[in-house]
Amino acid sequence: MLDLITEDEVSKRLNVSVASLRRWRLLGRGPLFIKVGSLVRYRPEDLESWLGALPTGGSASRCRIATQTVSAAN
Repeated sequence: MLDLITEDEVSKRLNVSVASLRRWRLLGRGPLFIKVGSLVRYRPEDLESWLGALPTGGSASRCRIATQTVSAAN
């Protein structure tokens, strides 16, 4: 049997509201989900894949580019 996660559990893990998850589904954003009848469920591996694909910030190269741009403007 698959280990499926409810939208309440996902919202707690991501620290977002259930309403946000529902909005993301309507907009085609957020983690993949499956429907079991009228119920929405998430596979743990789909949640992990989605999190891993999110953009991250604070890279050193971005900081260098920003610094170079500011220096060139002065």
